[in-house]
Amino acid sequence: MTVKQIGFIGLGAMGQVMARHLLEGGHALTVWARRAESTAALAQAGASVAASPADLTAACEVVFLCVTDTAAVEEVVFGSNGIASAAPAARLLVDHSTIHPLSTRTFAERLEAANGTRWIDAPVSGGVVGVENRRLVVMAGGAAEDIAAISDLLGLYSQRVTHLGACGAGQASKVANQMIIGGTVGVVAEALNYAANFGVEASVLPDALAGGWADSAVLQHHARHMTAADYREEVNAKIMIKDLDIATDLGRATGSPMPVTALVQQLYRQLIASGDADKGQSGIMWLYRQTPTP
Repeated sequence: MTVKQIGFIGLGAMGQVMARHLLEGGHALTVWARRAESTAALAQAGASVAASPADLTAACEVVFLCVTDTAAVEEVVFGSNGIASAAPAARLLVDHSTIHPLSTRTFAERLEAANGTRWIDAPVSGGVVGVENRRLVVMAGGAAEDIAAISDLLGLYSQRVTHLGACGAGQASKVANQMIIGGTVGVVAEALNYAANFGVEASVLPDALAGGWADSAVLQHHARHMTAADYREEVNAKIMIKDLDIATDLGRATGSPMPVTALVQQLYRQLIASGDADKGQSGIMWLYRQTPTP
């Protein structure tokens, strides 16, 4: 294995674990985060801490990002002392954030023009449990040779990397992923609520349906949380609405009808408006249970 000089920006719940796996893989890791305290555990484990994204980029062959949204990516890359202000070099940027695919294409062109850094969009699915167990799936967009060059790094925390096309294709595929999750969560909540109102012990349904055509990771994970009214450790609903907003925007841009996604989008908007965004992806069930049974 060739030791690589790696940078990681964005040390939230997912980024912390990704960065730790990279460090434990024997690579030289430099980190940066908006909140200095986020770098403490990795620094103690042997990572270097950069003063800015530009300083981090100057020291690295590969820079990973895992930040909140499109605006955050733009700020880290093109803002003051951002990645784009580092001296030109043959390096790669790997963006694990979930952002707008059209912005990704624009950002990639701007960054390569600024200092030669080539962009790989590589959003993931699997959540914190997936990254802890090295079971993430990665949807990648960019040049095939660039993705091949980092396959050993991605393999430290993923079970599969799929090259889906040119820059932006990874993000477009993550949008499809979020549409499928949102639609499935919505109908699972609807079905569980109906079953409970009929008198079925809804908490048994994930086991009863396991292995059948209605089975899914959403049914096995989210349905159990829903029937237990357990909304701890859920991804905030504002993250879900961010992704569904991107989806419906792309629906308009591509002339693709999205009636199911639009309905689920409105349910999450209702959840946020009620002050219950912290109920997360499973929070649609919360909405149903707040409605009195006729």
